[in-house]
Amino acid sequence: MAPSIAGRQRHRRWPWFLGGAVLLIGAGLGVIWLTSSRAIPVTMQQAESRLGRSRPDPSDLMRPAPGVYRYTGSGTESLTLPPLTQAEGPTMPGTLTLRGANCWDFRIDYSTHHWRTWDYCLDKGGLRETGGRLWQLWPIGPVNMTNVTSITCSSGTMAFPTEAVPGQHWVSRCTGDSTAVKGRMVSTGPYRFVGDVTILVGGHPVRAARFLALRTDSGAQRGTERSEVWFRVSDGLPLRLRQDIKVTTSTPFGTSTYTQVGVFSLVSSVPHR
Repeated sequence: MAPSIAGRQRHRRWPWFLGGAVLLIGAGLGVIWLTSSRAIPVTMQQAESRLGRSRPDPSDLMRPAPGVYRYTGSGTESLTLPPLTQAEGPTMPGTLTLRGANCWDFRIDYSTHHWRTWDYCLDKGGLRETGGRLWQLWPIGPVNMTNVTSITCSSGTMAFPTEAVPGQHWVSRCTGDSTAVKGRMVSTGPYRFVGDVTILVGGHPVRAARFLALRTDSGAQRGTERSEVWFRVSDGLPLRLRQDIKVTTSTPFGTSTYTQVGVFSLVSSVPHR
């Protein structure tokens, strides 16, 4: 049996729950004009320029240290209508920001055209996912279309309850509202603890907890999400994410399908800044 959050000090296990889908660009919404339309990697310096003055608290053993972490990876994002494709990585900075006494946010920059955040809070029942945000840009000729999605998870959505054994799963529910898609998306499905493993980060072995999330999306979008994630057992820092997303949405010109397939991994266990 995996040790409980309540019974651990430095060896807590908190998963990075992946509720909520990517919402697609809708025709005629969120249009902006930019001089550059090609997705390129976000540099560590660009990510660090957004970072505030949050610093680690030596007495805070329940959360990862704030800062910008170095991740690398690869992936592809595609739309069928209009037919567009853009790349992710290979550099993907991960920014961790503390909120209040028990919460934190994690942001990954897939490219200059796509970032996402996950929001977490710790309470007496364990770690909860409270929501997050997502931003994307798609170039269509000389016009760049943008979309912002706000994700909210129900109060009972647990990222990790106080007890967990391999094979145990939880069902969560999150909703998403988009600036470029009419209506609300609902994402539900099981989140399963696979077990403890050891992976290499920067050539050093790190104890990790592995999870598998399977989601069904309905409402404004319809489709499926499969995500496999690994977290550092000591504090819940995300170590690796592998995802496969396929969802469709209706536009004035027909149905468009969005796919996102990729992976990213932590390069160094300490923040760059």
